[in-house]
Amino acid sequence: MTEAAKGGQAGSKVLFITGASMGIGAAVARQAVAAGYRVALTARSVDKLQALAAELGEEHALALKADVTQWAELEAAVAATLERFGQIDATFANAGFTAGAGRYASGDPTPNEWRDMILTNVLGAALTARATLPELIRTKGHFLLVGSVAGRVSTPGPYSATKWAISGMGDSIRKEVSGQGVRVTIIEPGRVDTAFWVNGVPSGPVLHEDDVANAVLYVLQQPSHVAINELLIRPTQQEV
Repeated sequence: MTEAAKGGQAGSKVLFITGASMGIGAAVARQAVAAGYRVALTARSVDKLQALAAELGEEHALALKADVTQWAELEAAVAATLERFGQIDATFANAGFTAGAGRYASGDPTPNEWRDMILTNVLGAALTARATLPELIRTKGHFLLVGSVAGRVSTPGPYSATKWAISGMGDSIRKEVSGQGVRVTIIEPGRVDTAFWVNGVPSGPVLHEDDVANAVLYVLQQPSHVAINELLIRPTQQEV
């Protein structure tokens, strides 16, 4: 363990976040630091990450460029986190996006845009698990994935399929590691008012980023013998 890991808030828990540069990921980072966590912030957008890390304070936050579809970049980010903080106690696999209108028979996305979305949303979550679970097993930590109401109720286009994949992946991971003391949770938000929506937030009731972050912190703060495996969160008036 480095001197940096020993100093500062040594002993406080460390949360590794993908897709941390904005939206839900950034909101979770802010609330986690307020709750006493140190955070490793990863995303493809370095400028936004560095600004968030500066806001949170260098003793609390580490900004790391990482594309979740690139195994070498994830490995390097995990190694840098361990070098700086000495441990990873929880992972928030949050990186993901939707592409255009998203329908199979028509709509805006090109097949290449679909490919990027599916690789990020599904392969990215799987690689994040592979990169961080060995350390979470050591710390008896917590692995959280961002699913969606669209992973419970099918919606047009392949985005929904990626979130059904997350539902299956989360339960598969749980069965693999729960006997080793690792908790696994799928966070499944409904419509959230965030920059995630490339064509603007659809009309209707919405959650806010901090609503989802509140739920994430609630899950993380449960006693170690309690595992909340799924948390489905809708705006009160969202019917679907």
